[in-house]
Amino acid sequence: MYQFMESLLVEEIKIEPFSFEIERGKIKEFVMAIGDPNPIYYDVKTARKMGYRDIPVPPTFPTAIEMWGGLDFETLIDLLDLDPLKVLHGGQEYRYIGELYAGDTVTAFPKLISAFEKRNLRFFTIGITYKNSNGELVLYSESTIIERGGSIK
Repeated sequence: MYQFMESLLVEEIKIEPFSFEIERGKIKEFVMAIGDPNPIYYDVKTARKMGYRDIPVPPTFPTAIEMWGGLDFETLIDLLDLDPLKVLHGGQEYRYIGELYAGDTVTAFPKLISAFEKRNLRFFTIGITYKNSNGELVLYSESTIIERGGSIK
């Protein structure tokens, strides 16, 4: 366990930042996929009537930003040297500091926060800080990836 953690700390696995322009169409695709009928996600006039400056992003939309923006499943598999057949999604958390709307561009700064082994499972936590085009922090997300079976590589 300690060798594994030390090697990750020494190597400092780098995950490249990426930018993503939030589009109305992507928001619509996302809410259709999750079955959210709220009209603020489909119609800009309704969103503005409700006090938003444009169509707001739904609470779990950052997952789509990661997948479409550059930190997709294949990238994580390669980066962390995982067996894709043994990977589980262990959890996801979002902390909104600001608001995100269609038309905004965000830059994501991902970082491997922790990696450890417990009972034949490997756990990885990735934190992502999102900044808007003005460089202001607007969101922080954290996800846990679990690889089951096998021992430390």
